[in-house]
Amino acid sequence: MKILKTFFAIILFGTFFSGIALADNYSKTISVFKQSEAVQPFFKNCYGYAVFPTIGKAGFVVGGSYGDGKVYRGGKVTGTSSLAKMSIGFQAGGQAFSQMIFFQDARSYGEFISGNFEFDASASAVAITAGVQAKAGTEGATGSATAGPATGAQAETSYHKGMVVFTHAKGGLMYEAAIGGQKFSYKPN
Repeated sequence: MKILKTFFAIILFGTFFSGIALADNYSKTISVFKQSEAVQPFFKNCYGYAVFPTIGKAGFVVGGSYGDGKVYRGGKVTGTSSLAKMSIGFQAGGQAFSQMIFFQDARSYGEFISGNFEFDASASAVAITAGVQAKAGTEGATGSATAGPATGAQAETSYHKGMVVFTHAKGGLMYEAAIGGQKFSYKPN
């Protein structure tokens, strides 16, 4: 068990620190997502959004992920959020990625900022980079993968329960990439 904990700690810290330079760079992360034609309509029509510039994820049978973010409404920061996820199952590796969650309306925004929000198993994310060409979520959700803006391929996605999630891989390699089970906390400004 000590070996497993040590392995997990090494991967998680390595993954986390590989993206630490951009951890506070929210505007750069938002800019990356705005470059994707699949994401642009959501910026124009959403009630609000949450931005997580760097989420570190690692695991070997037992895994976890963590990241800090900011929540926006009307282009202004309304609070901070943190994401955490623990998982058990077939998984190995580590990765760093950025994530954006768009809120369709006041109800979905309010649900997220209620203090303790968790995605259910049907939640999925759309990957917006050419380096990640697989669906990043569980089966049966509305999002599908895209080969990325560089290839001209478009993702076909829509809001699911008032939210839509996009991810952008920053580095690493990991088998499991579902967002179901991610837990979020929120602190207003």
